[in-house]
Amino acid sequence: MTRFNLSDWALRHRSFVWYLMIVALIAGSFSYMNMGREEDPNFSIKTMIIAAALPGADIEDTRAQVTDRIEKKLEELDTLKATRSVTAAGRTVVYVDLLPTTPAAQIPATWQRVRNMMTDIQADFPAEFAGFQFNDSFGDVFGNIYAFTADGFTPRELHDYVETVRTEVQSLPDAGKIDLIGVREEVIYMEFSVRRMAALGLNKQQVVATLASQNALVPSGVIDAGDEQVIVRVSGQFDDADSLAAVNLRVGDRFFNVGDIATITRGYKDPADALFRVNGKEGVALAIGMKQGGNILDFGEQLKDMMTEIQAKLPVGIEMQQVADQPDVVEHAVGHFIQALMEAIGIVLLVTFVSLGMRAGVVVTLTIPLVLAITFVILDYYGITLQRISLGALIIALGLLVDDAMIAIETMISRLELGESLTTAASYAWTSIAFPMLSGTLVTVVGFIPIGLNNSAAGEFTFSLFVVIAVSLMVSWVVAVLFAPLLGVTFLPEKGHHHDSGPGRIRRAFHVLLRRTMRAKWLTVIATLAIFACSIWGMKFVEFQFFPSSDRPELIVDVTARQNSSIIETEAQMDRLEATLQGNPDIDHWTSYVGRGAPRFLLTLEGPTPGPYLGQLVIQATDTEARDRVRAQIDGLADQFPGVELFTKLLELGPPVGKPVQYRLSGPETGIVRDQARLLAAALSQDDRLTNISLDWSEPARVVRVEIDQDKARQLGVSASDISSVLNGVFNGQTVTQLRDSTYLVSVVARGDTNDRQSVDALHGMQLQGNGGASVPLLSLATLKYDTEQPMIMQRDRLPTITVKASVATKDQPISVVQDLAPQIDALRSTLPIGYKIEVGGTLENTNESTGPIVAVVPIMVLLMTFLVMIQMQSFRLSLIVLSAAPLGLIGVVAALVPSGAPLGFVAILGVLALVGILIRNSIILVHEIEELRRQGRSRWDAVFEASDSRARPILLTAAAASLALIPIARQVFWGPMAYSMMGGIIAGTLVTLIFVPALYLLVYGVKPPKEGAVE
Repeated sequence: MTRFNLSDWALRHRSFVWYLMIVALIAGSFSYMNMGREEDPNFSIKTMIIAAALPGADIEDTRAQVTDRIEKKLEELDTLKATRSVTAAGRTVVYVDLLPTTPAAQIPATWQRVRNMMTDIQADFPAEFAGFQFNDSFGDVFGNIYAFTADGFTPRELHDYVETVRTEVQSLPDAGKIDLIGVREEVIYMEFSVRRMAALGLNKQQVVATLASQNALVPSGVIDAGDEQVIVRVSGQFDDADSLAAVNLRVGDRFFNVGDIATITRGYKDPADALFRVNGKEGVALAIGMKQGGNILDFGEQLKDMMTEIQAKLPVGIEMQQVADQPDVVEHAVGHFIQALMEAIGIVLLVTFVSLGMRAGVVVTLTIPLVLAITFVILDYYGITLQRISLGALIIALGLLVDDAMIAIETMISRLELGESLTTAASYAWTSIAFPMLSGTLVTVVGFIPIGLNNSAAGEFTFSLFVVIAVSLMVSWVVAVLFAPLLGVTFLPEKGHHHDSGPGRIRRAFHVLLRRTMRAKWLTVIATLAIFACSIWGMKFVEFQFFPSSDRPELIVDVTARQNSSIIETEAQMDRLEATLQGNPDIDHWTSYVGRGAPRFLLTLEGPTPGPYLGQLVIQATDTEARDRVRAQIDGLADQFPGVELFTKLLELGPPVGKPVQYRLSGPETGIVRDQARLLAAALSQDDRLTNISLDWSEPARVVRVEIDQDKARQLGVSASDISSVLNGVFNGQTVTQLRDSTYLVSVVARGDTNDRQSVDALHGMQLQGNGGASVPLLSLATLKYDTEQPMIMQRDRLPTITVKASVATKDQPISVVQDLAPQIDALRSTLPIGYKIEVGGTLENTNESTGPIVAVVPIMVLLMTFLVMIQMQSFRLSLIVLSAAPLGLIGVVAALVPSGAPLGFVAILGVLALVGILIRNSIILVHEIEELRRQGRSRWDAVFEASDSRARPILLTAAAASLALIPIARQVFWGPMAYSMMGGIIAGTLVTLIFVPALYLLVYGVKPPKEGAVE
């Protein structure tokens, strides 16, 4: 009984196989058109936000009674990486960071568990605790942002128009979460004079209670009058500011009109919590997200059509401008990658035709669309989109996926040259080389396993690289043994051409080199190992990098004022900065956010915790060169903004980092942490490579402490809570009731007048109401003390933690800078008191978190590789020879990276690991050929020489195709380092396979060269 031969089966069922090829091409075309498009792949944001409030508490009470309770409970979470908290007086925000290895599928259940944990401890908080707010959609992306500005319209009218637009956009099938940013909240202010109220004997709480009770919604009953029901309605609810002013108050026998004792105005919250501007003009932003699984290009087209119609209907004076257009960015990004893919295909075809000739080149050429088509079908089925990683992976795989077809056609041609028929020659590849090719293909796929099993954020980001390469390479093997034989029979001539003229000049030169290295096998092996040792030493000259910055034209500017700054001061600083941008021809437009950061219009953009002291600009430059000029301009303005940090940054590729050089200093005492952090910052400032050195918190704020004489206060009928309530009502305001206006609720806020609430001196004249309505001066029962305290405290894992951050001013990589600073940091660490520590954050920490899972998976990769090699070789010595070539690709990696100056980034490391599989694959095919010739009766020496000679062309062709196909992506910021690494590694690996492996084989088996003059 003969063994099954798939290639022979294909030749006996030609019509069916042609049908399969046609179906594959058609299905692949449809799948390609159906696949989603993205700029970058998605990855899970493993962070949740918990906000909580304890009104009236100072910062230490808030930290002890709220923040610490939350963080302590969260320590029970088994997937917790760390907690980060920002505590201010009366409020706290806690960030829950999960371990980077937490599977994405477990995250929703984890967030629900966090909610349950907070519910469990809510009873443990003080009675004044105001509850939790949760945000587990921290990673929502708003890829389309439209800015609306108005001239001649009130903020309320603009809000109404934008709400109408929001309703229409929400009707789109793929429309997801939609937010409005920069909406000015309507408020009715009742501004009282404290002195006047006290002089008239009025109690503010009485006024508040009267207004609230009149405006309350209370059921007034339904009369069941026999055969019908009659609804009873009670009037009195307020409908505008005038109805409030018309209310009369009775105190004893006297009546007072509210409008006589308070100034009532309808306006907007002052100061605002956050502001949005476009090109310096205040407006409202409509941030639009897309549902999971939607096609960003189709959604973008639908949205643009709708917004064009909406814009035509807007009244004169309201302008609309799109300030974030993710579909357009994706379309251009995918277009550029498709162009690079076409260029790579052209390069591979050129190599194929030049090396194999026209007919054989046509056969190999036809396998490329077949492999790509079947690959697209599988990728589409599993939901892999076309984006930076998957398209780059296709380009990387392109040079590898033609390898099997080249080997199959080369084998077929060699059999034709021996006089075999087309059918016999086409079937021979299955019996001779199919399974070594399969072993080699599987080994190459295994080389990418560290990507597939890396469940960190960076691993999730690059996961499609593994899927695309694994699928395309396995498909290429199937195409080589199923479709290529039929294509060869169809297009190759029936008789092979015998090369009686002998080898050409290049081949003769290779013969000379091969014989010499085989004779000097010891020298060859030792020299190769010496060069490998030099490459290991040369690694110290290679810069390391996490992910590069984006090549998009956006520029982000973080504006950070002193942490006790008001939003009014921050807005003024932003006004000054934006004035410098007016009329700049390098800028297309810009948007600014005061009191908050920009919405996440890109997944890798991570905004700051909102606060009145910060702002952010998103500048859209005309191109990357213009972006760099604008960045230099803003960096040069630092001296003009004393006390304000202007930090310019680019969008990031991969998981966000922020400032790349970071150190965290933690300890139990806030004061000591602050002092030590300043020493750390001073140490960093000694390095000229660092700039924008900052501490995320440290500056204290001024505090006025009202020290109450409790006995006197009781004597006068005033309590501490009465005093706090009055002071809060004067300075911050107290919500009295809410006006129901259409779909809006307009808060009515009672507060002190301008003179009372905007000056510390107002405390000196503050009047309270005591027993019998008598006026009591505040200073008659209290003294004022001036002090300082932290406006905020940041913690990590329940310890006060200050992060000292810096950016790199030179072209040095952050990881290299941190490594150079290690001795100084260790010296400072040794001087810290017990219980205090310094940890490295930033780029180095993210790199370690991402490469750690890779290192953990490498043993599995090695085990699988050795397993596959042993299955194929069935010999320890042969397996040793094959595996010894694996690490030697490092020679080419170092030789490529050091002269080019390209850094070894996270993606480049993945490429280096993949080289191991590629080199082992070539070695398997070469050693298998040697053993085949041995079985045919050749001596070991002759078998090594003939196998190296016969395998040289396909190995060189594969190396040329695989390395030259990387040229189109070598120019790109993201793929450049990986392309250089793999090109150098493949070239060096080819020489290793053809020179080192034969010499090592002879050395391992103790083969002696034939005597001089003997026929070799």
